[in-house]
Amino acid sequence: MTCSACGSPTVRFAVPADYRTVLSTAGSISTSVPDDHTHTLDSCTICTHCLVLEFGDDAEAADSEMDGPVPTDPDFSRVSDAFPTTPEQAVPLALAIGLAESLAMNRSAIETLLRDVERAGADPLLVLDRLQRDPSVEPAIDLGRRQHQLEQLLY
Repeated sequence: MTCSACGSPTVRFAVPADYRTVLSTAGSISTSVPDDHTHTLDSCTICTHCLVLEFGDDAEAADSEMDGPVPTDPDFSRVSDAFPTTPEQAVPLALAIGLAESLAMNRSAIETLLRDVERAGADPLLVLDRLQRDPSVEPAIDLGRRQHQLEQLLY
């Protein structure tokens, strides 16, 4: 499993049904899907280096060398020591980071996801701060700028 953007390893995870509904309303996902191709939002991968999120069929294509079901307990510690490891915290955070590329189009979905991270017991803004300081992580988006915007969104 390698990232299509940077070639680094990825972590594959299942997207719970509640989050599929949230993602289906996210503007940047639907606009990136070609009309002749049906995307599924059952699984995603997050890159351990650039934090790029690949949805549905893109994740499965990147994961084509791996047979079998999507892991039920993915190892999010491979992303960073700063990244939450419990799926209840890590999945919505990973999805929010993936959607943060386009805050304007995904504002509602990101807000829902970050609130779920908080309800699960993690501080998403603290995690973003720590990810920025992790030398093994080079996010494809400007996390510092996004962190400030996300803070305004949440508070």
